[in-house]
Amino acid sequence: MTYFDKLETRSSDERAADHARALPEQIARAQSAPGYADILLGVQADIVTDPQALAKLPVLRKSDLTQAQGTRPPFGGFTVKPTRQFQHVFQSPGPIYEPGSTDHDWWRMGRFLNAAGVGRGDIVQNCFGYHLTPAGMIFESGAQAVGASVLPAGTGQTELQVTAARDVGCTAYAGTPDYLKIILDKADEMGVALKFSKAAVGGGALFPSLRQEYADRGISCLQCYATADLGNIAYESPAMEGMIIDEHVIVEIVTPGTGTPVAPGDVGEVVVTTLNPDYPLIRFATGDLSAIMPGESPCGRTNMRIKGWMGRADQTTKIKGMFVRPEQVAALVEKHDEIVKARVIAARQGELDTMTVQIESPCENDGAYAKSVVEVLKLKGAIEVVAPGTLPKDGLVIEDQRVYE
Repeated sequence: MTYFDKLETRSSDERAADHARALPEQIARAQSAPGYADILLGVQADIVTDPQALAKLPVLRKSDLTQAQGTRPPFGGFTVKPTRQFQHVFQSPGPIYEPGSTDHDWWRMGRFLNAAGVGRGDIVQNCFGYHLTPAGMIFESGAQAVGASVLPAGTGQTELQVTAARDVGCTAYAGTPDYLKIILDKADEMGVALKFSKAAVGGGALFPSLRQEYADRGISCLQCYATADLGNIAYESPAMEGMIIDEHVIVEIVTPGTGTPVAPGDVGEVVVTTLNPDYPLIRFATGDLSAIMPGESPCGRTNMRIKGWMGRADQTTKIKGMFVRPEQVAALVEKHDEIVKARVIAARQGELDTMTVQIESPCENDGAYAKSVVEVLKLKGAIEVVAPGTLPKDGLVIEDQRVYE
């Protein structure tokens, strides 16, 4: 087995000693950023040397970033270096802005791609988006870190994706879990044989049946857990026993809505402190649920493991690789005076995500809302117009009907 670097197989004592040196430095960097002026006021950086000490600091939430970016655009004052020194500025739904750099493996995705078997000689068909959001560049920088070539395919135009994969000889796929199936099915329809043998996926749930379908086609498929703000957080190895925490982040599992760590093994919200010196997010709450797994991975990597993505601490749900948030549903309702209420339902049809938008309105024409759904939710979906008073009064505006086990 080839590891990405020696950090992956450190002893727990070595890792703790490295954290004891790195954490105070990172806290001090954060304190130099104006966005942290009040958040970390009075904190003694030199005593924050482990996750137990981190737990005494406040939690930073995406809503805090959004609010700060409104007064200190574009990054809210949370970066150490000025905007002009970053090579990229990205925009994610919200909108919220993230910095990006062309520095070597800046988002730390190379570690995951190495674990997925991607390296020199591979050509990666990168089907993550390159438009505004950072996912495409995140995976491209990881591919560069392991010496692979990249076809920057993005999403859409599936027939052209098949043609390019055949002509270029792509051996690995990077993208959301279900889009690879769309490409493979289109290739079957076109009578085209593709050379994919590896898939590195993220941005959505990898259902066991879909992973098995890829395995039946001779494609080894592993997944990572990453965000636009933090980069890679955790990743699968060939052992496929949980997700291994990246070596340059510290993960805590806390009671949702608080900063209080849960008991080992309990499900809670994932809170991440990144050691990225350019963008030192401290105790950043992802809104995702997971749990710590005991022991170490059989693959020999020694860092802590989590069980993977286990849902959202709020109603925010990822559909087709894109987050849909309650505030977006509220914006859809506000866009049309006659809409009383709306509800988004995430489900599965075969191995693909589906989205249905139920709208309470006296207007029976579902076509009247199609444009607004795409503009506000950033996704296409089925629209069902129902009479006022029809939708359940259970407080849900986003209902996830998918089964993750």
